[in-house]
Amino acid sequence: MRAFPTLVLRELGMQFNSLTGYVVIAGVLLLTGFSLVDLVERIRQMPHEAPVTELFYQTAYFWLVVLLVSPVITMRSFAGEKSGGTYEALMTTPVGDWEVVLAKFAGAWLFFVLTWLPVAGVLLVMRQVTGEAALFEPRVVAVTFGGIGLVGSLFMSLGCFASALTRSEIVAAMVSFLFGIGLWMLGYRPDSSGLLPGWAAPALEHISMTRHMEDFSRGLVVGRHVVFYLTATWLFLFLTQRVVESRRWK
Repeated sequence: MRAFPTLVLRELGMQFNSLTGYVVIAGVLLLTGFSLVDLVERIRQMPHEAPVTELFYQTAYFWLVVLLVSPVITMRSFAGEKSGGTYEALMTTPVGDWEVVLAKFAGAWLFFVLTWLPVAGVLLVMRQVTGEAALFEPRVVAVTFGGIGLVGSLFMSLGCFASALTRSEIVAAMVSFLFGIGLWMLGYRPDSSGLLPGWAAPALEHISMTRHMEDFSRGLVVGRHVVFYLTATWLFLFLTQRVVESRRWK
């Protein structure tokens, strides 16, 4: 794993050296800015006792950011290498398949996390302006950002898997988006439907990302949520490694 840090830095460099990376950052800031304006308006019109992170999560912009940004970040991971003609050179270097997959994933995940860091600064400014320290409890904010990181790990691994399947960046982004929105909708408020059999409702509740973020935004660290994201992330990374390994021998 000696080459791992170099590969991660290379992946981060690809994001910051392209216009796409800055478009992603600008898009995240724009959408989160809209959500924070909506949040301030809610607090101004009606006082809330809930943490501001819970109110932020309830805005429509949160999942819009996750679902739209993740495919754009990961679409170049493997597909960009293939279309640019650098994939063969990368795979003939003395590095293992897992090393490449994990480096691609780590670079994409770190970039995803970096795009959310300005939001923490905005929340700090809002705390100073409003004087409502109870709404901005540091522990709750930290757990919320931890939940965002876990959600990001799932979507980054899914995006890497989609990118490994094709040579086209556009196709990779579309496949990642469709898989992501399908996974999100599969567990969207499963408890609101009375048409499901008895075994299905708990299963959908277990994979419901909206339910997971609801707990994280309240400062609750639930073990089964963490296990779900770590397991799902590992599953998609494993599938990605299998795809990379199969193409190495073609």
